[in-house]
Amino acid sequence: MERTGGATGGDRRDGNGGGGRLFQRRRPCRFCLEKAPIDFKDAGLLRNFLTERGRIVPRRISGNCMRHQRELTISIKRARHIAIISFAEER
Repeated sequence: MERTGGATGGDRRDGNGGGGRLFQRRRPCRFCLEKAPIDFKDAGLLRNFLTERGRIVPRRISGNCMRHQRELTISIKRARHIAIISFAEER
């Protein structure tokens, strides 16, 4: 069976098949560089890691290391629980 060159879109031998991504270098963890502690009472710091809808920004976007992302998540949840920051955006 012979393949005909049509609009299959899956042939990547020529390099123009799409789906390729340019990889950027990971940014270093801000907390590792500054040696700054993550405190659940610091609402300004925690809001930097929330979206406008109130979701926690993922590690691949924020650039945090695994250890500090976990600490940050726990701090955000604690701050939400005692009403320092809101669970969702306010209208």
